[in-house]
Amino acid sequence: EEQRVNVIIDFTSPKEAWSRIAHGYQVDVRIVLWHGSDVLKLPLTALFRNGDEWAVFVAHEGKASQRRVTLGKRTGLEAEVLSGLSDGERVVVHPGDRIAEGVDIEARN
Repeated sequence: EEQRVNVIIDFTSPKEAWSRIAHGYQVDVRIVLWHGSDVLKLPLTALFRNGDEWAVFVAHEGKASQRRVTLGKRTGLEAEVLSGLSDGERVVVHPGDRIAEGVDIEARN
């Protein structure tokens, strides 16, 4: 679904880069709210609450293993992981009611 809004922006690049844009022009923009390097992130659909903490299920030797995670920055789709996961670990996305600690799981691509 497409939504349009009026936005007022200030250009930070030299005027030559944007001088042909005039009032009323339609433009496509990408707004970066935060940028980091060497960031470990995961989809929000993998997260669930366990009490007051965030948790995920990690695939470990064919079984689900619940893991507490500490989150940093978040977008509408992903979250930065500050602790609790390592790069390369596989998490369960959309964990349902039938998944629990120690349940047999199989990876899907």
